[in-house]
Amino acid sequence: MKVLVATDKPFAKVAVDGIRKEVEAAGYELVLLEKYGEKAKLLEAVKDANALIIRSDVIDAEVFDAAKELKIVVRAGAGYDNVDLAAATAHGVCVMNTPGQNSNAVAELVFGLLVYTVRNFFNGTSGTELKGKKLGIHAFGNVGRNVARIAKGFGMEVYAFDAYCPKEAIEEAGVKATASVEELYKSCDIVSLHIPATAETKNSINYALVNLMPKGAILVNTARKEVINEAELIKLMEERADIKYVTDIMPVANEEFATKFPGRYFSTPKKMGAQTAEANINAGIAAAKQIVGFFKDGCERFRVNK
Repeated sequence: MKVLVATDKPFAKVAVDGIRKEVEAAGYELVLLEKYGEKAKLLEAVKDANALIIRSDVIDAEVFDAAKELKIVVRAGAGYDNVDLAAATAHGVCVMNTPGQNSNAVAELVFGLLVYTVRNFFNGTSGTELKGKKLGIHAFGNVGRNVARIAKGFGMEVYAFDAYCPKEAIEEAGVKATASVEELYKSCDIVSLHIPATAETKNSINYALVNLMPKGAILVNTARKEVINEAELIKLMEERADIKYVTDIMPVANEEFATKFPGRYFSTPKKMGAQTAEANINAGIAAAKQIVGFFKDGCERFRVNK
């Protein structure tokens, strides 16, 4: 059994060592393809792979066509929109993610961005504090729960809306559940996005929704850039000089945001949510364990395609 780790942006060495330990203990072969750059190298490497571990690497129909022996792909991380699920299903390939492994790393980044923002991007002027502010969590999954936990430590009032999470589950975590997404945005000084990029959510964070937020609002996005309607958010920020937008996923219109809204906009150069040693290790080893479980026991617990 051959397990290919194909990562254009490689795992840390300690994570690779952990993956290797899990894979080889099961009697499988581990092959590394790191910093491959050209897609042709990936297409060649997957030809005889039975299992594939990836990060943000794009696995599309062309890759599945080339991977004749492939049975499972595990995305080391929560988001999996870089994998063509329909093509995977058509080729009889199971796709999994590793939910929860990066959650604390992303949640901590939210507060790194927020402290930076409320202190006016450390420009030397007097800022504000997070204590007492109302924080809205849009989607109450693994990351959202960690954001809530940290927010309480800052002394914030925490609200959440999740169309798929019962009100009771949110309130059991000591968070105020809002009846609608509109109520969340109306109620909160800060909204932190944790929704996936789906047909339903793409471009859903738009002019009308963000405009519901009170004066001095901050929108922070550590989810996916596709959920933001960039043209409408730019229009709103032109009209409302009080709104700030910070993100760790650089928008397509990054240059326009940066030029038009100095002091009110910030994006990290690259997606940073899972970029910690701990998250790197956790997600990689979880991916390896899920592959072993799939082949040994037929476990498909974290399967994301049908």
